[in-house]
Amino acid sequence: EAERLVESLGDTVAWYKIGFQLALSGGLPLVGELSRAGKRVFLDLKLLDISNTVEKGVESALELGASMLTIHAYPHAMRAAAGAAKGSDLTLLGVTVLTSLDEADITATGYRLTIPELVALRVSQARDVGMGGVVAAVAEAAEIRKIVGPDMAVVTPGIRPAGSAHGDQKRVATPAEALGAGASHLVVGRPIVAAGDPKAAATAILAEMAEAN
Repeated sequence: EAERLVESLGDTVAWYKIGFQLALSGGLPLVGELSRAGKRVFLDLKLLDISNTVEKGVESALELGASMLTIHAYPHAMRAAAGAAKGSDLTLLGVTVLTSLDEADITATGYRLTIPELVALRVSQARDVGMGGVVAAVAEAAEIRKIVGPDMAVVTPGIRPAGSAHGDQKRVATPAEALGAGASHLVVGRPIVAAGDPKAAATAILAEMAEAN
């Protein structure tokens, strides 16, 4: 199914995200196949484990040919990941707070910080250990830019074109809003994958991004 989607999108899309569902369905070889075809792959596995395991996981991602890899933004995990990726072209992204979570979810998890406070803390830690960027909701992107400056990647999931369903995402934004807030990369999944005509959906989103710039 993923291969058919890539074929149908053709040259319209240059980046693809591979997450848990596809990875656990035998899709990891697609990382190399897409890379060899001139595409770039965002490997969204959100690694979190003891430092040695994270380090080895990053080394494996490098061998696969990924361009981006997500790490949950715990300081020990980010330090281990940054050490493993040092000198490579792999962009490591610290995942701050998932866009499917709201303040009630964060409180239930045991955090005493608000979402903006927790995001700011994790972004500062990501910057200080040498991560290539962070993943966060559009609502936090502008403040993140103040912390990290212009060079780090700010990747924003929860992107929904105007009029589309939010699904399980609680903190969403349009492509134009994301770019206006300082995002460098937008994660757009279901609005394209679940569309009747994925190529037309992708083209429309790219047009909105171009107009916003």
